Amino acid sequence: MAGLVISPRARIFHGHDWVYAGEIKKAFGEPKDGDVISLKDYRDRPLGSAIFNSKSQIVARRFSRQRQDLDLDFFKRRLAQAIDYRQRRGVNLDFCRLVWSESDGLPGLIVDRYRNCLVLQTLTLAMDLRLSIIVEALRDATQPAAIIERNDAPVRRAEGMELRTGLLHGEAHAPIEMELLGVKFLIDPLHGQKTGFYFDQIDNYREVAAFAPGKRVLDCFAHEGAFALTCARAGATEITAVEISADSTSRLKANAERNGLTVRAVEENAFDFLKNEQLRGAQYDLIVLDPPSFTKSRERLGDAMRGYKEIHIRALQLLSPTGQLATFSCSHHVSAQVFKEMLNDALVDAKKSARQLKTLHQSTDHPILVTQPETEYLKGFLLELAPGR
Repeated sequence: MAGLVISPRARIFHGHDWVYAGEIKKAFGEPKDGDVISLKDYRDRPLGSAIFNSKSQIVARRFSRQRQDLDLDFFKRRLAQAIDYRQRRGVNLDFCRLVWSESDGLPGLIVDRYRNCLVLQTLTLAMDLRLSIIVEALRDATQPAAIIERNDAPVRRAEGMELRTGLLHGEAHAPIEMELLGVKFLIDPLHGQKTGFYFDQIDNYREVAAFAPGKRVLDCFAHEGAFALTCARAGATEITAVEISADSTSRLKANAERNGLTVRAVEENAFDFLKNEQLRGAQYDLIVLDPPSFTKSRERLGDAMRGYKEIHIRALQLLSPTGQLATFSCSHHVSAQVFKEMLNDALVDAKKSARQLKTLHQSTDHPILVTQPETEYLKGFLLELAPGR
């Protein structure tokens, strides 16, 4: 088997499973893009099996510490392990992320489940080349009525792959109804954003909605309104949801009407909306900030943090004296520490003090590997203003 000899100071010796070009001492056996390769240390000792792609910044991704091929039996075992983990953690297997890439030992493979419909993404070349085997393993494990690929994520281009969507198995009967905290959502896995719903926030919808009764709530970057609608169902008195996408705003309004909930849906850039609300002296009791990732690279981190700080200063100034702020970052380039430092700076500039009520995380079906910080991408905080400070 072809492979790579890894330099002594590479992160893989500290538990990480990625290998970058600068961490390679030499290659042997002429590895080809998409191949399974072996990894060795500088003393010729085996480090395990990895997938290889010279076109990617991450040249190799280890998926096993043993000699292992990506065959049907392997995928069946890893899928069984992924399902078992979620069953043991009490995840609702009808609606969840069934496979979360490296966290489930399947680098670049994402599978979301909407009852009897599976939606997958193959974001690494090796997984993409084995798509038919993956489909067979998924059919064996879950007997789905349909399997859809949503391989329209731009990150695929970094692996030298084209973008595509389509039906891989069965018949898709969209939309699919899903109920969350008493709110019914219609999900369109084939045409909705990403794979159809943000499962990574499911635990946080519950956490935030618990603070909503009797409150005036503002949900910024609302997407299709999951925070807004679960807060409305929990008993919020006024709900404003701000979303720049016309399609998402339309679906938000439809979901509100379907559930008999009153939500003021505003199709606008959240930055502009917050600025204008501040100018008119508006006030809210609970504000949710759940923006898309402001940076896809570490080089743009400074610009991203300036953007985060701006929206947080404005949100803090819109809060009532004991108002609460639920805020999130979904960029793995923004660590929890950096995010919290930005919150501190925003509080100083807004001349506010706040107590931290909760630390918020991605949901249980998005497991985190301790040795691979990139698997912990969603971080959040629930704050409450401290009056008279």
